[in-house]
Amino acid sequence: MDWLVERDDLIVYGRKEVYVPYRNKTLVVKRDSGVYRLKKQLQDVPVICNFPDVFPDDLPGLPPPRQVEFKIELIPDAAPVACAPYRLAPSELKELSDQLKELSEKGFIRLSSSPWGAPVLYMKKKNESFRMCIDYRELNKLTVKNWYPLSRIDDLFDQLQGSSV
Repeated sequence: MDWLVERDDLIVYGRKEVYVPYRNKTLVVKRDSGVYRLKKQLQDVPVICNFPDVFPDDLPGLPPPRQVEFKIELIPDAAPVACAPYRLAPSELKELSDQLKELSEKGFIRLSSSPWGAPVLYMKKKNESFRMCIDYRELNKLTVKNWYPLSRIDDLFDQLQGSSV
């Protein structure tokens, strides 16, 4: 608890808030209202119910809640994009067929009826084999970019001053 005294932080137990002085300002950390929600069960997740053959029978449970949940946000009123496939040479078509068959057998991909799609093209590698490339540019245009400023390195070092491992 010495670090609380050293930093002069204030904890308000009744409101479940922490006040942290930082550079002539005060950061306020409040309780997460989602903490008191009921825990999700395996039966609540549609993917697990829709594809039981993919998951093991002895699935221990859901992973713990994360501070950040991954989500791809789209610009408002974005319509699904499905570009026409690129023209491929016969050798590339054969490679595409082989790779799709292999990936499907391994369970990495499955048939889809999604309105979203991206065309595929092939680039030759130095050893004359093909590398599959998926052109996501049109899809990427519809996503909201997560921009945030990076911390200054000298500020990060200032925060670490006096720390030890």
